[in-house]
Amino acid sequence: MKNDYIIRKTKHVFYPLLLSLLLTNCAFSKRKSQKYFEKALIDKPYDAIIIPGVPHNGVAWSPTMNIRVSWAHFLFKKGITNNIIYSGSAVYTKYSEAKVMAEYGKALGIPALNIFLDTNAEHSVENVYFSYLLAKEKGFTKIALATDPFQAKSLHKMIKKHELPIDILPILFDTLRTIDRPEPKIFPEIAIEKTFVSIKDRESFFTRFKGTLGKQIVWFEEDVPNERKIRKYKRQGRMRENSI
Repeated sequence: MKNDYIIRKTKHVFYPLLLSLLLTNCAFSKRKSQKYFEKALIDKPYDAIIIPGVPHNGVAWSPTMNIRVSWAHFLFKKGITNNIIYSGSAVYTKYSEAKVMAEYGKALGIPALNIFLDTNAEHSVENVYFSYLLAKEKGFTKIALATDPFQAKSLHKMIKKHELPIDILPILFDTLRTIDRPEPKIFPEIAIEKTFVSIKDRESFFTRFKGTLGKQIVWFEEDVPNERKIRKYKRQGRMRENSI
């Protein structure tokens, strides 16, 4: 009985500690996020920031969408960015993630002229690369990814691996708590994709997992940092001629 008690107590202490360590290692720390923000204040304004999408249920925005859209609005109001790129297709629901976020952004006061949409990305790594391509098309050269610290750290690895000229602006939750964050009303019907089919019905689990890892992206050669990766992506059929 005593041994059982010790095991139960150990689990009670160990599992929460393990979860805390995992979350800490998978996300930028508060201090690191603050350093990125302070750098952005020096480097501002950015031509555009990238806001990755999150599914919408057609009723109300989720907490995750709330903080991402609110953070984008905050950065725009502070003059840290001149434009917003919302990214995301209709992946798990019939609502285009980019279009829904754009509606919320406009409802918060961001002018439509300063909003751009990538409606093709179905995975977070695609949010980054497809938005980067859109930014280049629009002539934007100073770009940052603005999202929650967990996703920011995950995508930062992909950005560094491919040497993409994209800065990081993780959300500062302490800052968000100090600002007014209304929940505006929108008409989500405008974001419905009529030909929608859930990604779960279109792709197997393993295909979706490959997408999560970025292995479905077809790269422009000019965006690949070295010959070794160029040869690798060519062998995989994931390379195309330069966009220019």
